Amino acid sequence: MSDVSEARPHHRHLEQARAQVIELLLRQAVEKELVSRSESRRQDVVAQLVARQHQAALEQRLAHFHPADIAFVLESLPPDARAMAWSLVKPERRGAVLLEASDAVRRSIALGMSPDEIAAVVRTLDSDDIADLVSSLPEDLRHAVVERLDRTDQDEVRSVLSFPPGTVGAIMDMDFIAVREDTTLEAVQRLLRRRKTLPAHTNQLFVVDRSNTLKGLLPLSRLLLEEPETSVGEVMIRQPVYFYTDDEVRDAVDAFEKYDLISAPVVNLHQQVVGRITVDAVVDEINARAQSESLRQVGLSEEDEDLFAPIARSARRRWPWLVLNLLTAFFASRVIGAFEDIIAELVALATLMPIVASIGGNTGNQSVALVIRGLALNQLGPSQLRQILLRELQINAINGALWGAVLGLVTLAIYHHLPLAAVIAAALLLNMLVAALVGVLTPVALHRFGRDPAMGSSIILTATTDSMGFFIFLGLAAAFLV
Repeated sequence: MSDVSEARPHHRHLEQARAQVIELLLRQAVEKELVSRSESRRQDVVAQLVARQHQAALEQRLAHFHPADIAFVLESLPPDARAMAWSLVKPERRGAVLLEASDAVRRSIALGMSPDEIAAVVRTLDSDDIADLVSSLPEDLRHAVVERLDRTDQDEVRSVLSFPPGTVGAIMDMDFIAVREDTTLEAVQRLLRRRKTLPAHTNQLFVVDRSNTLKGLLPLSRLLLEEPETSVGEVMIRQPVYFYTDDEVRDAVDAFEKYDLISAPVVNLHQQVVGRITVDAVVDEINARAQSESLRQVGLSEEDEDLFAPIARSARRRWPWLVLNLLTAFFASRVIGAFEDIIAELVALATLMPIVASIGGNTGNQSVALVIRGLALNQLGPSQLRQILLRELQINAINGALWGAVLGLVTLAIYHHLPLAAVIAAALLLNMLVAALVGVLTPVALHRFGRDPAMGSSIILTATTDSMGFFIFLGLAAAFLV
């Protein structure tokens, strides 16, 4: 049992091993810095010997890591320790490691290498993986790397890079197996045995004619279970799910989720098979989209995925978001300033008004999230939009009435002021209705104008619910309390 557990470590053991390697690399980076400042030659020699022993041990441990685990280690380290860890990765594994790393970390490593070094690293990869890797590099460096590849790889990489980002052609795999429909299953099996290996995630073969036009699909299950003398045309799927090279990736993602696909053919405008899209590329796209949207919602970009990026550059990238927040906060403060006399007469208003604004913002964010999801899945036509707007207004009316009453009772218990309790209950209800209205309409409006709903919706919502929350609550107070 112990031999089996050592051969197949549980993922928790891998997490522990990664954490240990990260800690050792961080410690080594500190020790290296201390040695560089040391004035004692003898201590310097001893420290260097110890460091070499540690590096040999770390190199051996990294050799047993999956490329994804090594990429995780690189992403978890500051620049000095990251450079040290990269130097310990075997050259033949560096391409696979870079492929697993985030774009920001990949770019930071590649910028420290010459075009010849990058070309030597990526030669071990398939052409579509090379295209994925070099696409994140600066344009001049990208061209220099491609020019140093083999002629075959150059043509295939340039072919993939010619497709616009966000299209199926840009993420397709050009390694696939095609057969003719008049071939017997036995002949296909002999063909596969001669190949020795199959492309990753191969669950079906593509059936084409002499001009490479897609005719159907041959699942491996039928290839194995049907009679060997049966022809491919008799058992193939004649109406397959396929994609054009210029289809949007989001449409492919939706299709893979809807039809539980593992792979699907990609064709050009003449219906000729030029590649395939596989489930691993779709999963990567889903993860990248989720991470990108979570960053955009708070005004960050993909460059901020690197936790150890240069401080000055990271600070500059956040300026537009901070300026916009500053302007909206200033506007909200001017709303409060218009009611200074009211607040001076009833100080309790100053302590209660943030509650109205905060709950309105949280409620609106829930509506924003639902609408952005509906837009991403193409579920929001005009009739669906009316329904979801009415639904969110009804939900917030119920919650606003209920929790407004609860807030009113708490206010009454603290301040013993019934009109004040009624005012804050009414203000909470009205601001939640405003939040529902803005939370539904804002992302839709941004989407209609070609803007990213995830990027601007939250700040528009926050500015509106804060300003309107203050205005509604203080306006009601001015009308009924003072």
